[in-house]
Amino acid sequence: MKTKVTIQEIADFTGLSKFAVSRALSGKSGVSPQTREMILKAAGQLGYFKDQPNPSTGRSQQLQEPENRKWAGAVLVLFPNVRYQNRESLYWGPVFDGISVRLNQKGLDILTLTEPSNDHMFSLLNPQGILGIVTVGSVSTQNLMEIKKLNIPVVMVDHMDPAFQSDTVFTDNMHSMKQIMTKLISRGYNKFQFIGNIEDAQSFYERWIGFSFALAEYRIEHQQEPSLISPEVENISETLSKALAGIELPEVFVCANDMTAVLVMDALKEQGIDVPGQVQVTGFDNTYDHLPIMATVNVDKELLGMRAVDQLLWRILNPDTNYERLLIQADVLVREFTNVMRNTDQ
Repeated sequence: MKTKVTIQEIADFTGLSKFAVSRALSGKSGVSPQTREMILKAAGQLGYFKDQPNPSTGRSQQLQEPENRKWAGAVLVLFPNVRYQNRESLYWGPVFDGISVRLNQKGLDILTLTEPSNDHMFSLLNPQGILGIVTVGSVSTQNLMEIKKLNIPVVMVDHMDPAFQSDTVFTDNMHSMKQIMTKLISRGYNKFQFIGNIEDAQSFYERWIGFSFALAEYRIEHQQEPSLISPEVENISETLSKALAGIELPEVFVCANDMTAVLVMDALKEQGIDVPGQVQVTGFDNTYDHLPIMATVNVDKELLGMRAVDQLLWRILNPDTNYERLLIQADVLVREFTNVMRNTDQ
């Protein structure tokens, strides 16, 4: 039975040469960073990196719990300053605070890396002095491959990559978005457009899936404007203006997060469209509670960080068990704007 994914299969899948694939997988020069990233992700999707997994051996194991253990040492927090990922962020800042608080409670030191200067800087780290790594938000595949060489436990918050197997911690994005949609549909809304680059983050993609599932479940016909879920939407004002010239104004713009919702409301204002008078806007993350965002999801951001540390300590004690994906439930908030509520009989 065939178990090993070949370089030729990866080359065929990506449409690139075996030479380029080989150089990228070995970390050698000769391919651009963008091509290397694409090759690594494709290899992960095909299962190339699963020949060195971290599964259970199948034997009954005595699992160890970290609660009463005395800890000493340091944990590296990789917090790349991309996509608004920084301490000032209303979303990412509290996540980092949760990590810091829990590490302090456990008596562990924290090392923070925000801007890796190059892909090979992780080779300068002494893995003997680091208990584990918590990554926060999006991390490049190349950086993850460098981390893999350290052979120490890793937990990723709000990110996953097919080329890198590890424990992950997420908000239950799909279920929460389905809840938002269910509440909107129960109020009589049935014309929606999703807005947000679903390629930008795993969480955005899962929210899009939850959105789509809800429409299918309630048999609501939907024609999504493709530009509103593609990288084009990074320029929301221009993209939305072009989209509105070719589609009917929906009743609700369902946004990937609150920040996107704010940008959408600004863009609609430029078009002379009143929110919430003519159209509703929803978000996710509950970071702008003073704005007319009709619905959002109150993510416990600090808890995301705390549970990531808990999972890391558990992984340190149980290195040979299957990787886990921890989903944290969140609360859906719907704000009443009675002047624009739809009647369910209409």
